[in-house]
Amino acid sequence: MNSRGIMELTNEAVMQTYSRLPLALVKGQGTRVWDAEGKEYLDFLGGIAVNSLGHCHPRVVAAIKKQADNFLHCSNLYYIQPQAELAGWLTEHSAADRVFFCNSGAEANEAAIKLARRWGKANRGPDAGHIISMRNSFHGRTLATITATGQAKYQEGLEPLPAGFSYVTINDLDELEAEIERQGDRLCAIMLEAIQGEGGVNVADRGYLQSVRRLCDELGVLLIIDEVQTGMGRTGKLFAYEHFDIEPDIFTLAKALGGGVPIGAMLAKEEVAKAFSPGTHASTFGGNPLACAAALAVVHTMEDEGLLERCAKMGEYFMEGLRGLGKKHPSLVRDVRGKGLIVGLELSRGAKDVFLACQAQGILINAIGDKVLRFLPPFIISEEEVDRVVVVLDGILNGMESRN
Repeated sequence: MNSRGIMELTNEAVMQTYSRLPLALVKGQGTRVWDAEGKEYLDFLGGIAVNSLGHCHPRVVAAIKKQADNFLHCSNLYYIQPQAELAGWLTEHSAADRVFFCNSGAEANEAAIKLARRWGKANRGPDAGHIISMRNSFHGRTLATITATGQAKYQEGLEPLPAGFSYVTINDLDELEAEIERQGDRLCAIMLEAIQGEGGVNVADRGYLQSVRRLCDELGVLLIIDEVQTGMGRTGKLFAYEHFDIEPDIFTLAKALGGGVPIGAMLAKEEVAKAFSPGTHASTFGGNPLACAAALAVVHTMEDEGLLERCAKMGEYFMEGLRGLGKKHPSLVRDVRGKGLIVGLELSRGAKDVFLACQAQGILINAIGDKVLRFLPPFIISEEEVDRVVVVLDGILNGMESRN
């Protein structure tokens, strides 16, 4: 089927919940993808932070094929070897003691909310179910996670929203302290992203996150960190919280964990995890053998190939190139921010035009609103590929300046 046929069938049969680009991708390998007509693109979006090892990494593909020949699905009524091995690896390499597996970031955050509320009622009192989250956050599309998301545009038309959430501005400690006082004994947790991806690649201040951790300790409430987009090496460390020398009580993973296979995980410290018991939460497909086998291949490949170090190195190389664009185009480039290979380029205007122009020249990136370009390339990108993206952006920005 050609691109036109794919797009026509999609428009006829699939619910219209996405503003799709006129592009039908059918193949991926490494840092490249191809459309149905065979046109090649350099992928600097990576399935929105999913394909950290690139597309169809041979070790991940081999693990999927091997597991598919053996055992696709097993109910959580029984013990599952790949699930046990993956949980063991994650707890060994993180601040957590226990893992709950599910199928997506939204489900992982939903589980975190449920766990925090059960813990709060058991440890702080019957009214302790309130969660403070951040404006410009994004935590998922379930009713609870979209309510935790501090962006009204995602909540429109979904009322009545679940109660028990309020919002403050990230990096504003005074506002957070005032909201904590307002909620009092109702508060059970503070939920945030160390880097707000969908909010515009906004990085939390180190001092702010350390102060949030201190407040949680003093008050006896939980700190939940959403690592769905930043976790599994995206920032140059395995988890973003490691950059800030803090440990969360609960954190969540998805996206890059499965290398392209859907999987989510909610991780917690032992004393918090005890709030869940058999029957309090579940997921039919959560932690199934296929997804866990793929994730095990991902984590072992990251270890064996030194991809955390590579991500940190290539991220700095990329951001230095983008800072160079800021010096050349000061009227258009306002800021370069991020960690590792979650990178934002803030413009004064025209972000959507820039990302469409990049696509026309064979480079896939993302625009958040009309002012921020977001880049989430695979960790295996080369300096030559980074240079190509910077050169293309330079040319586009030159054209924008010449038209004004």
